[in-house]
Formats: sequence, C-alpha cells, structure tokens
Amino acid sequence: MISKGVFKPGEHLKEAELATALHVSRGPVREALTQLEAEGHVELRRHRGAFVSTLTRVDVEEVHTLRAAIERLAAERACIRMGQTEWAAMDEVLAAMKAAKGDVSPEDAVRLDLQFHDIIYAACDHQRVQRVWTSIRSQVSFFLHTRNVNFPDFTAVGYSEHLELRLALSLGDPAAAREAVDKHLSGAYERLKKLDLPDKPPEFG
Repeated sequence: MISKGVFKPGEHLKEAELATALHVSRGPVREALTQLEAEGHVELRRHRGAFVSTLTRVDVEEVHTLRAAIERLAAERACIRMGQTEWAAMDEVLAAMKAAKGDVSPEDAVRLDLQFHDIIYAACDHQRVQRVWTSIRSQVSFFLHTRNVNFPDFTAVGYSEHLELRLALSLGDPAAAREAVDKHLSGAYERLKKLDLPDKPPEFG
C-alpha cells in the first residue's frame, strides 16, 4: 500500500489502527513494519513509532546506482543464457505492455515493468545478484510508481523502451546488453531527478 501511494510520505503508521483495519493482532503488524524498515519504506523512531519514509535525492541516487551495477551484470549474463522459455516469457510481457499502452494504471505499469526485469535476473544464473535484486525490488517498485504518477508519459514510452532492451539482449552480445541497460535505466532516473525531492528525510522529533 505504501508503494501504491495509499500512505503518504511522512505519515504516522499506528500499530493499533493497522491491526484493527487488517483484522490481525499487533504482533504481525509490528513484524511487517520491521520488514518495511529493512526495505526502506518505513522509518522506525524510538518512542514515536513508524512513519512512511520520504523519498529523497540520496535514495534515488543510491538505488539507481546499485540497480544499474547489478543489472548490467545480470544482462551481460542473461543475454547468452536465455532460451526459448525465457524469450517467450519476455515476449508475453511485452505483448501485455503493448495491449495496455495508453490505458494502463501506474500500478499495472509497474507490475509489468518488474515482470520484464525479473526474467533477466532469473536468467542470469547468479544467486548473489538475484538476492540483491530481491532486496531492492520493493524500493524499485516504489520509485517506478512515483515516476508513473508524476510523469504520465510512462504509457507512451514503457513498451518501446522495453522492446528496445529486449532487442539488444537478443543479440547475445554482453557489451551491447550492458549499454542497453544503461540507456534503459537512465530514463526513470532522469525523470525522478526532476522532482522537487528533499536532500534528506525530515526529522520526526
């Protein structure tokens, strides 16, 4: 719900209210908040509780540079390992993107985007790269949703940008795959840099 904008940056997340709304005890809520903190979605403040993290310029820079580093390697490896099953799965996602072009919600666009990139990571045959991707995937989802909400052109460029990356991967050339990843990821990064984001999160007291 945080990645979809249901809770706003800086909003106080009260355990009791969440437990009541979700029809669970406070224990599972507390565990979920701890996990969300580990993923960068929530700030836990002593004696104050949990607050939705505020997206900062540092967040954007760190997640982008980390993702770019692992996705270059993933693409280099995947492009020479992908078989018919992986290409078919990727083309299925592209077909869904094309069909939804111009009529897709920010949330569904993020889902398709991540499905496409999940295929690359699954095919790269590198467990440590895959673990890093898993650890930042929810943050990437949050960033992509933020981009989509603020830049509606995602409906126009999403399909074409991913098709271009797919064609580069199909060459089976690691250098071309790496270059294509750099170009692909720079689009979302440059858009997020245009937002009026704080340099650091606010103090909650």
